[in-house]
Amino acid sequence: MIKSMTGFGRGNAVLNGRDITVEIKAVNHRYYELNCRLPRSMSFCEERLKTLLNGRIARGKVELSVQVQSVGEVTEQIAVNKDVVRQYVEALREIKDEFSLSDDLSLSNVMRIPDAFTVVKLQTDEEQLWEDLKTVTEEALANFITMRENEGRRMKDDLLSRLTTIEKWVDIVDERSPKIVEDYRKKLFDRMCEVLEGKEIDDGRILLEAGLFADKTAVSEETVRLRSHIAQFREMLEGGEPIGRKLDFLVQEMNRETNTIGSKVQDIEITKIVVEQKSEIEKIREQIQNIE
Repeated sequence: MIKSMTGFGRGNAVLNGRDITVEIKAVNHRYYELNCRLPRSMSFCEERLKTLLNGRIARGKVELSVQVQSVGEVTEQIAVNKDVVRQYVEALREIKDEFSLSDDLSLSNVMRIPDAFTVVKLQTDEEQLWEDLKTVTEEALANFITMRENEGRRMKDDLLSRLTTIEKWVDIVDERSPKIVEDYRKKLFDRMCEVLEGKEIDDGRILLEAGLFADKTAVSEETVRLRSHIAQFREMLEGGEPIGRKLDFLVQEMNRETNTIGSKVQDIEITKIVVEQKSEIEKIREQIQNIE
C-alpha cells in the first residue's frame, strides 16, 4: 500500500499522574528527517524516540512534539533542615538566658529562619516515564500512518485512472502510425503522377521511399516501452514498499518515450495526443512527489 508523505497523528493518555500528549506531523521531503520537540526534563527520551520511529517512516520531514503535565502527582516535597533550626533555637535561648529576655519563641519565628525549609524535587523514574511516553507515541504513530495510508489510497486511485488514460492514447498512436505511412505513400504517388504527367511511375521507388519513411517514423518501440513502464507503475502501486523514488524514475522514462514519439511523427492527431500525454505525465509527476 502506498503512503502519502504528508500526515498528522495525535496520541494522548493520563498515565501514572501525567497527562501526556504526542503529536507527529510530516510534509514532503526528499529524504527522512526527524525533529523532536521535548520538555527539557525529558531530553533523555529523544534518542529512544528516534529509534522508535526509524523504519516506520521512510521519507518526509517529520516533527514530533511532546507535552507533559502533572495530574495529581506530587513532584516536590518540603524538607526541614533540622540542624539549622536546632542551632538557631539554641542560639536564641542562649541569648535569652544571658540577657534575661522573655521566652516567646514560636513556630512563626522558626518559619522565618533562613534555610530552615527546602523545596526538594522528587526524583523521576525515567524508565517508567519512557514506557508511558512510548505508549502514547505508538498511538500517535498509528494514527499518523493511518492518515498517510488513507491519503495514499486516494492518490493510488487517481494515478491508476491517469495511467489508463495514457494507455488508451498509446493504443491510438499504435493504430494511427500505419495509416500515416499509407497516407505518405499515397501523397508521394499522387505527387509523382503530377510531376511525371502520365509517364510510367516506378512503383519500386515509391515503395522504397515509403519504407524509408516508415523506418524513420516508426514508434512501435516507444509504445512497447511505454506499456512496459505503465505495467511496472501499476505493479509498484500494489506493493508495500516505499516507491516514491522508483516512480519518479519511471515517470522520467515515460516522458522520454512520449517526447521521442512527438519528434518522430509529424502528424496533427498524434501531436495532439503527445501534448495531452505530456500534460498527464506531469500531473502524475506532481502526485508522486508526495508519495513515501
